[in-house]
Parts: sequence; C-alpha cells; structure tokens
Amino acid sequence: MAAQTGLSALAIESRSDVPVFPPVALSAEAAPFTPVRTDGWRLGSPAARLRALRADSGQLRGELNLLFDQLLSENYNKTFDLFNFPFQDVCSLLKHASSLVPLSQEHLVIKLCQLVHHLLNQLKVIMDEHTLDVLVNYTASALKVCSTWTHSDVLLALSTIVYGNGPQCHQHLSDLLGEDGVLLLYSSPSQPNMELRRVALTCMANICLRIPGQPPLDDQYRSVSFSVFLKTLQSPKPPNTDELFYCMVIQAALKGLQCCLSGGKWKFGGGEELGSILASLKRLMFQGTPGVSVEWPAVLYPAPLPQYEGLPTSKPAEPPKPSEQSKDTNKKRKSKGKGKKTSTEESRGEDGEEDDRDAVPVLQKGGRSEGESLSKPSASSLYPSWKKTSSDSEFSDPEGNAQSKLRLYHGRVRQGALLCLLAVVKGVEKRTLYGYWSSFIPDSPTGGPPSLTLLTIILKDPSPKVRACTLQVLSAILDGSRQFLAVAEDTASPRTSYTPFSFSLATAVRELHRALSLALLAETSPQTLTQVIKCLAYLVANAPYHRLRPGLLSPLWKQMRPYVRHRDVNVRVSVLTLYGALVTTQAPLPEVQLLLRQPEGSSSTGSFTPQDSALSWRQRDGVSSPSRTPVTPTKRNSRTHSPRVPRTPVEEDSSPPWLLQLCVSLVTQPREDQSDSDGGAGGGAALEPSPVRLEALQVMSHLVRGYFSLVQSSLCDIGQVSARCLREADPSIQLHGAKLLEELGTGIIQQYRAENNVPESVRVPMSQVVQFWSEVLSGPLNGALQNEQHPTLQTSACDTLSSILPQAFAQLPDKTQLMCITVLLGLTYSENYLVKTAAVRALGVYILFPCLREDVMFVADTANTILAAHDDRSPNVRAKAAWSLGNLTDTLIVNMESVGVDFQEELSDMLLLKMLQAATRASADKDRVKSNAVRALGNLLHFLRETQLTRSAFQRPLEDAVRALVKTVQSEATMKVRWNACYALGNAFRNPALPLGEYSAPWSQDAFSSLCHVVTSCKNFKVRIKSAAALAVPGQRSCYGDTKRFSCVWHSLATALENSEDTNDFLEYRYSASLRHTLSQALLHLLSVSQSQDMPALGASLAGEEGRGIREHLIKYVRAEEGGADREQGEKDTAGDSFTPQQRIRGLQQTLIRLKGLKTEGEGRGEEDRGKEAVVSFLEDLLKTCESID
Repeated sequence: MAAQTGLSALAIESRSDVPVFPPVALSAEAAPFTPVRTDGWRLGSPAARLRALRADSGQLRGELNLLFDQLLSENYNKTFDLFNFPFQDVCSLLKHASSLVPLSQEHLVIKLCQLVHHLLNQLKVIMDEHTLDVLVNYTASALKVCSTWTHSDVLLALSTIVYGNGPQCHQHLSDLLGEDGVLLLYSSPSQPNMELRRVALTCMANICLRIPGQPPLDDQYRSVSFSVFLKTLQSPKPPNTDELFYCMVIQAALKGLQCCLSGGKWKFGGGEELGSILASLKRLMFQGTPGVSVEWPAVLYPAPLPQYEGLPTSKPAEPPKPSEQSKDTNKKRKSKGKGKKTSTEESRGEDGEEDDRDAVPVLQKGGRSEGESLSKPSASSLYPSWKKTSSDSEFSDPEGNAQSKLRLYHGRVRQGALLCLLAVVKGVEKRTLYGYWSSFIPDSPTGGPPSLTLLTIILKDPSPKVRACTLQVLSAILDGSRQFLAVAEDTASPRTSYTPFSFSLATAVRELHRALSLALLAETSPQTLTQVIKCLAYLVANAPYHRLRPGLLSPLWKQMRPYVRHRDVNVRVSVLTLYGALVTTQAPLPEVQLLLRQPEGSSSTGSFTPQDSALSWRQRDGVSSPSRTPVTPTKRNSRTHSPRVPRTPVEEDSSPPWLLQLCVSLVTQPREDQSDSDGGAGGGAALEPSPVRLEALQVMSHLVRGYFSLVQSSLCDIGQVSARCLREADPSIQLHGAKLLEELGTGIIQQYRAENNVPESVRVPMSQVVQFWSEVLSGPLNGALQNEQHPTLQTSACDTLSSILPQAFAQLPDKTQLMCITVLLGLTYSENYLVKTAAVRALGVYILFPCLREDVMFVADTANTILAAHDDRSPNVRAKAAWSLGNLTDTLIVNMESVGVDFQEELSDMLLLKMLQAATRASADKDRVKSNAVRALGNLLHFLRETQLTRSAFQRPLEDAVRALVKTVQSEATMKVRWNACYALGNAFRNPALPLGEYSAPWSQDAFSSLCHVVTSCKNFKVRIKSAAALAVPGQRSCYGDTKRFSCVWHSLATALENSEDTNDFLEYRYSASLRHTLSQALLHLLSVSQSQDMPALGASLAGEEGRGIREHLIKYVRAEEGGADREQGEKDTAGDSFTPQQRIRGLQQTLIRLKGLKTEGEGRGEEDRGKEAVVSFLEDLLKTCESID
C-alpha cells in the first residue's frame, strides 16, 4: 500500500486549496528549483493532522501509528529550506506528540522516540528550554517504566535531545548520572547488551559535549562520565562479543572522553590518572594494526622512570637495513604497478581512500619508548589480508566484505584515540607532557626492536585520515616545545658510560626528521601530505639546530623543492610555510646560509636529490601518483626554477638566493599549470591563488629579516615587488607588500647601527638607500597611507615610514620629507586607534632623527600631537604616546648638550609645562604607559632651567612630578617601571638648578629616602642597581642635604653592599656582581664629596665591622676583579664608569689628598678630627693594599 506520506501528501490532499498555474516550458530562463517551503507543516499534512489529534480521539492509536510512519518516511534534508525553517513548529509538534503517547503503549513509545531522533537529527532543531525539559522528562520516565527491549530506542532519542544541552538538563542529571542512574547502569563494563552500552555511552558523550559560548557541564557529572569512559577503554573485550560491536562501544567511549577533555580546562586526578589515559589511548592508537602483538602497560610513567612492555614469547623480527627495506618496497611497488586492483582494494568505506602502500608490520626502527616490539610474523602475515589478490585470499565474498567493514571500524577507533590524544595534548601543561615524550616519540637511534610510536602510525597506517590525525597530534606536541628542545645537543661526542638527556633529545629530533622525510616521500593523499609538511614546519620552528650537528636541514631543503609546484594549493602553501620556518629558526643559521648561497639547481656530489627521486619513483613502470602530474625533466626544470631576477652589472657577482627568486615568481608571474585543485580556471595569465602569494610574501619578509646580507643585492627588485603588491586591489596582498617594505627598511637600519659593526663595504650604499626610498615614497605607498577603508593597511604603511634610515631621510628632497611629516601628523587624528597608534609611534621615531631634532618647530608640533594622544581612550595609543614623549625628551637632553641654551630658550615654557603635567598624569596610568612616562619625567626635570624652576607656575607641577617618581619607586608596579623610575630620579639629580640641598623643598627628602629604602630592600637586583646609581649622581656635597641625610645614604649603600649576595632567586644572583660594582662606585663617590661635618659618621662606619666588609669589596672594585659580563653590565648601569684599575687608583689618591686637606672647625672639632683620621687611615690602607697587589 503506497500511502501518501510527508509533505508530498499536501499536493493531493489539499489540491483544491492550491491555485492552478499554467504550464511553463523548461528553458534557460526558468527559475531555479527551490526546496519545499515550510508550509508543508500546515493544512492537511501529517504534521498538521498530528497536531490536531486529541487524547480522547476514538482511533488515536491507529492514527498515531499511521502519522508516525508517514513522518518517519520523509527525508527532510532534501525537501526543506533549513535556513528558514520554523523550529518552534517542530518543538510544539514533539511536545504534543509526547502528551498523546502513554508509556504503556511501548510500540508507540518506540516510534515516537524514533521520530524525535529523526526530526532533531535531520532538521538540526534548536530547542527551547520548555521543549528540552518535556522531552528529557518523557524519555527518562520511559527508561523507568517501559520494558528493557525499548531502552535502546529511548536512549537513542535521549542522546539526540541532550546533544550539547547537558548544562540545561541539570534537574534530570541526578536521575541519569547519579549513583544509581540509568546511564551508569547501561554503560557499565558489566552490561552484557553491547547495543545498550553503546547508546548509553553516546548519550553520556552528548551530555558532556560543550557548544562554544555555553558553560561547561558541572564538574561532578563530568568527572563521573570521565571515569566511565576511561573504565570502558581499560576493560577488555567481553568473551563471545562481536568485534564490530566492541569497536562501536569503544568509539562511543572515545567520543565521550574527547568531549570531557574539550569541554573546558580539565584537571586530572592525582596519582596515575594521566598515565592511565595515555596508556589506554596509545593501545587504541594501534587497534587492529596487523602484526602488533604486545603486552600493553596499564599506566605510562613520565621520564626518567623507564618502563618496558613485556615481550612476546616468539623471537622478535629483525628489521632490515634501511637500504634493503627501501629496495624491497620499490620491488613490491614495481611488481604490482600495473596489476588490477581487487574488489576489496577498491572498497574504501567512509575512511577515505586508502593508499597503496604496503602496511607491513615490520615497522621502522625507532627509539626506546616503552620497549614495545612486534612478534615475528609468518611470511603471509607480512602482507595485510586486505591487500591480497583474490587468489591469495582465504575469504569468500561475504567474509571479505566483513573484513573490509571491520578494517573500517578499526580505523575509526584509531582515529578516535588520536583525537582524544590531541585533546589531552592541548589540555595538559607542556611541562607535564614533556615527561611522556619518549612514549610517543623515539629518543634513541635506530637499532634494536622497533618501537610503537606516533611515527609508526605516520609511516605505516593504511588510512589517510588516521595518518592525518597522527600528524596533527605530533604538531600539537611540537608546537611551543622550543624551551624544552633547547636542551638538545649532539655536537660533542656522546659518553659511552651513559646517555645524557641532551643527547637523547637531539636523537629524538633526528628521528623526527628521518621519519617525516620518509612520510613525505611515501605520502599520496594531498590532505595528509599537507599535514606532513606542516608538522615539519613545527619541528623546524622549535628545534635548536645551532646546538645540533649540521646536516639535518640540507636534505629537507632540497627535498621540498618539487612540492613548490604541487597541483594542490594547500600543499604549496604548507611548503612555503616550511621554507619560512627554515629561514626563521635561529636566523642567521650557517647551514641555511650555505643553502641560500648555492647556485640555482646545484647539489653537492653524491648527495640525495629529491627533485629526481621524489618524482621518479612514483612513475616507475608507468605508474604515477594520482595527486601529481608527471613532470618531464624539461618541464620540471621550467617549473621548479623561477625566472632569473634582473640585476645590475654590479650585482652580477652575488646571485639572489633561489628561494627569493621562487617567491618573486610566485607573487608576480602567472601560473604555468592551470589544472589546479583550487579552481584556477581561466586564462593563461591567472596568477597564483591568494594564499600562495601571501605565504610567498611572508617567506620574503622572513628572508629579509634573517638573511638581509644575502638579499640586499636585490633590494630594488624586492621594492618593485612590494610596489606591485600595493597597487593591487586585494587588501591582504597590499598589507603584506607594506610589511615587506618595512622589513627592508629595518634591515638597512640594522646594517648602519654602530653596535653591529658591519663594515661599510658590506652595507647597502647610501646612494642606493636614498634611491630606494625615493622610489618607494613616490610610488603607491601614498595611496596606502590614505586608504581609510583599510585601517590595518594604513597602520602598516605608517610602520614603513618609521623604518626609513635617518641618514637617508636627511638626503631625501625637502618636499618628500615634508610629505612624510605632514601625513604622520594628520594620521594622529584618525578615528581608528591602530592608525593613531602607528602614527604616534612613527613621530616618536622621527623625533630622534639628527636632521629633525634641532628643528624647534618640528619638535613643538610633535610635542603637541603627542600630548593630544595622551588623552586618548585607547591604552595602546597612550602607551605609544608615552614612548614617543620619552623619545622627545631624550632629544631635548641631546639638544641641551649639543646646541646649548639657545635651544632651551627657543622652546616655549608653556609647552614644557604641559609636557611635565602630561607625563605626571601618565605615571599613574597602566604599567606599559607608566614605564615611559617616568622616563620622560626624569628627562624634563633634567632639562628645566633655573629661571623656569623658580617660576610660580612650575612650583606645584615640579613637586607633583617628583612625588610621582617617588611613589612609583615605592610602588608594587612591575620591576621595569620601578627601575625606570629610579633612573629618572638619577636623571633629575643631574640638573644643578634642582633644589636638593639642606633647605630645599620637602620632596627632596622623600626622593633620597625612597632610593635608600629600595637599595636595601628590593628583591629585584636591577632596581637596586638603578637606585644605587641614582644616589651616586649628585656632584656636590650640598645636594645631599644635612649630615643626617648624608649619613643615611652612606649606611644604606653600605648595608646594600653587605647584603649584595642575599637572594633566593637564582635569576637575581647573576646581577650581584653588577650590584656590588655600582655600590662600590657610589660609596667612593660619597667619600670624594664628603666634608668635615661628615667625618664622625664615616669614621665610625669605616673603623668598625661595617668598614671591614666595605674594604673587601672596594679592593675588588679598584682592582676590577668583578670580571666578565657582569662587570660590563655594572659599568653600563653606572653610566659610563669604565675606568681601568690605574684610573681608579688615581681617583682614590685624589680623594685621599682632598680629605687630608680638610679643615675642621666649630665645637665638634675633636670628633671630626678623629673621624677624619679613621677615614684617611682606611683609604691609605686600601691604597697600599691595591698598589702592592698591582
């Protein structure tokens, strides 16, 4: 009986209500087909009739049976416009249906549950809270009342209802997941019904699933579910259980475990919980893998605890040598290259196409791990059953299909285990995970029994999806591991008695290189190939190649060349990402420098040439990879080598690196092969897809940043590429073009910095730099600066302007200089905070240019602009404004010393007052604003003249500024802010017009007191160093005030010197030598300016126990015994105290002569004389000791 069902019944049952339209012939102009509208839920449809039913209807049971069947037969995916579907109609329908079906009618209960699952699953209904509560309550009641045979369907409906709604079902969770909850009962490992167990686990997994934006499930129920999932994974397969059903149960548990781990930050229980999870996941990673016969441990322990898995009774197979194994592999490929695939080989299932590699269980030799090994299989078991030809197979067709299905389910289990492992890796702290590296990555050289690690799966698993998941896990493990891998080193010969941890880590890096290189050669799936290359990029970005023997990167560099023209766009992008990592890691790296210098297409004698082998081995005997286009030698050369970049005769001697030429080609040249999976159809002039071009521009930027000396011969050519990018319509291309220009400018600036000691003959000639910037500034960069539709591009263009070499800027035409300044001043008023931040920063760079800093008008304009930015709402703008104000005040100090009073007089007093007030306000802002605000305060207090300091308008701002510095020194701000404040006070003390003496303002006493307190008590030694240096700045005794203040400063410095090694932080201890250096210099400075009234206190100090400690440290200081980098740091922190021991002795002699000539007067003359004698005696003894040793 063909009953009219679903929405199609509407056309017949209500034909009289539908208007009749004239027939229209099909044509190109005909309207496209649109899905049936949601009106099907009205009028005479089954849904409408179901809503019209009442509980007192005479034929209720029969009507419900018929309507449920009709609704269940409809395929809503094909007939409904889901975007415009009224979900509230479905909710009301299901609520009404649940009120019509009593729990005693179990057959109707089953059909209703099937309908719930059918509608919610196909229509992706978002339920309101009331509907959710009604349906959960109904299904939970059904589980209590109905017979057990109905529970499978009820649980299936419940799992669909609670999908992502776990937190909203809190009132029902105690019945489901409580102590005697029905889900715990059915999900227990002792549950004999595997289907009930599977559905119960699925239901628990859906409860734990967290939708983004929603709160996570309560920790109580998440922990209960987690324990059930873990117990399921750890339980053995029940006897007489079908393998397929068992795989489905394990899949449900893995999905639930993944939901628990991904539903928020997971706190693992104490003891061995993490090790238990990892052990279970590792076992399931190899589920169904042929030839794996090991005794898996219940727990994995972190290093350095060794743990070995039990070896099977049979003798382990001895892996062949790499060369023999590769030969065997090639022979097998060759023998079956033209063979016809069997039906079982063509059956791929849902797991994607399985590649044609031999998944032999003789796995690649690896590291120790837990010592897993493989039993020695028979000759027939070396070849997986699903790879056998029909004549070799022992199965009939039904058995072969069953094996294929089982293989598919095993692959899903492995994939689920790897996804869980990925969630664990992302949810566990990196430091905790490092202890388990050897369980998943081999850390010993090849040899011995092969281990079972992630690399085994990457190389041997037959499923591309499983291999791709494994590579994602390995990438997540490697991501952020730079600090851990930094310990790796194998440059020295290893000890024979034991293996250092650094050598084990280095071996792990080499094993990763070896295995991933093999996977790169053997992989045929483009998606998995992309993951292999991305994983290599993570490895290269985190491995410490400067501590490893050279030779790891060269094969990889050459091996990647054929893939830059791969037909799949994602592969090409990932290859460029890998090249970017190669030229970024520890740049400049000598091995990479050699690779970049190699001529195009060259290779060393006898070296591996992947350009030939990687492409030819797949094409042997006419067999080519489905993911690659066969490349003839002529075509390969034209495709793997980019066009020659034009060069001037002067540049002919230094050929641009091949990688640079490739990137230029990818950005500017049309694609030669348009048969691309990215859909690059069109004319022959089509450029590479945007992702490829963007990644090529990124690689060029990395090259310029890390290896500027190798690409500087192509400076103008790279500039032209950037200009071309800026002319394009794509904002992303424009942005990367501007960033490339910025990198070029930064590279030139680095060459011209004096501290880098780059010979003039090696630098880019100044004339070429000027020409480069003249072309850039007259090109499309102006359009980018004015492109208000793309603020990010404007921001990058501002950064480009700030990367102009100051010497080159001075040689640019006046109108070009004026254009740069005018544009930047204008952009500081942009409404976009990113643009304003970049413009303010650029002005902070320009104010340091020698050709601009003496221009009073430019200084004034820049100051007013920066002051306006200090009041911006954005903290980013205020932070850059404070930084620029600090640079501007640095310029004021430079001009004061070079130009003199003339510059100070030309600058407006009102402008200086505004700057002082703005910096004072900024010192109370966030720390990143405050650190530069206090720097500006110190410079301004140093710059102000006596005529300004004595004006009434400056009195209160002056006091506020000093008190702001004092407050910052004593605050709990970050240490950078505090040592900047200490330095600022020292900078202010350099101003002789600042009233610091005995009868000065109260803030003077506060300034000295704060420095004295910090120098003795601050935990951070760099803050102590800055405060000690500040206390040694005043050049006259009068600046230190009365005798009491002077004595306080002396005793603070002496106490700090005595305690200069007292610290619990090893990171601070490395600054102790610098601190002693600065303190010793400060004490000698106080002696050099001391007067007769200070002698009693100084004599008492130097004659006692305190003096003996001071003497020891001063001897070391005078003799310059605080050696090494610490001494140099100390001299840097004491503002240029880089005197030789002879100079320090002469300074000590001058101090002694001056003190001997002091005349004592007044009532305390006798006490002063005794103190003077003690000080003179101390210095004479100190000089005698130093001179005798010298």
